[in-house]
Amino acid sequence: MKTYLRQQLERYPIRLKELDFFLQQPEVVQDMERYRALTREHAEVSEVAAVFEKFLHDESALSQAREMADDPEMAEMAREEIASLEASLPALEDELQRLLLPKDPDDVRNTFLEIRAGTGGDESALFAGDLLRMYTRYAERQGWRTEIVSESEGEVGGFKEVVIRVVGDGVYGKLKFESGGHRVQRVPATETQGRIHTSACTVAALPEPDEAQAVQINPADLRIDTYRASGAGGQHINKTDSAVRITHLPTGIVAECQDDRSQHRNKAKAMQVLAARIKEKERSERAAKEAATRKGLIGSGDRSDRIRTYNFPQGRLTDHRINLTLYKLQFIMEGDLDEVIAALLLARKAEQLEELEIGPGGRA
Repeated sequence: MKTYLRQQLERYPIRLKELDFFLQQPEVVQDMERYRALTREHAEVSEVAAVFEKFLHDESALSQAREMADDPEMAEMAREEIASLEASLPALEDELQRLLLPKDPDDVRNTFLEIRAGTGGDESALFAGDLLRMYTRYAERQGWRTEIVSESEGEVGGFKEVVIRVVGDGVYGKLKFESGGHRVQRVPATETQGRIHTSACTVAALPEPDEAQAVQINPADLRIDTYRASGAGGQHINKTDSAVRITHLPTGIVAECQDDRSQHRNKAKAMQVLAARIKEKERSERAAKEAATRKGLIGSGDRSDRIRTYNFPQGRLTDHRINLTLYKLQFIMEGDLDEVIAALLLARKAEQLEELEIGPGGRA
């Protein structure tokens, strides 16, 4: 193991003892925000410390087995143990390297998921509705909660645009690679000759910012409009100007919310979406600058990128970024996204490892 890697890992057992101490202190337990942050760190540090402890144990056992190999009576048993340990240690070292890869601090956040119909007219709006159902079902499987923030229904069903808030542990970490263009190939219900049509939607996953981030927007830069909400909600929601649309004048970014009967609560949610979109715009601009030097296919989040094709006649889903093809589209559309998301996360880790080995100078 490289010296710098071992030095990093030796800090983890020490940090774990510190966290164990802090989490027993009454003032920490009473401060829920700090307690949650320390609990999350404890889980991450515990995982690394446990694997490192296993590595040290096997490393010590290998040293002892090599000493035993000099004893004629123990040589055969020692050789078997040496072969086993020499195979397991590199795997443990690889796992430790992956665990030490930089983590996105936004991974633990809740997420605003935006789905917009693109090319394809009514069929695109219907597909947007299918994507909403897919993500909602996936959220249910994960034990997450979803709520619609704003929606604009299609003329024959589905949505021209819909924004949902997904609440739960590690939501953004699993949904962040969903951003981009989603293409569908299928025979529309209105097609009389059985021809396959192609249409598309765009998806954007935005980490929900802290309240502190949301209030940093200058009120003078905002135009706030109220209007009557449309859609379900009964007579009250359609007779009062409870829906809120906020425009950030310097960037032209717009956010709206109409899901609540309270104008005040709708305004607060719209401000959260606005802050998330402004933050995402800044992140996208940074990613565009880095793209010239980074060859990674995962994580750009550019909505102009076609990331995935859903082919219904063949029951096939293809993620073009990682050349993943699965013939289980029926189950995926019901929210069985685990295999797709796991493959994307694995591919991103492989990219990070490659970047780590190449280093800032561009050479391995």
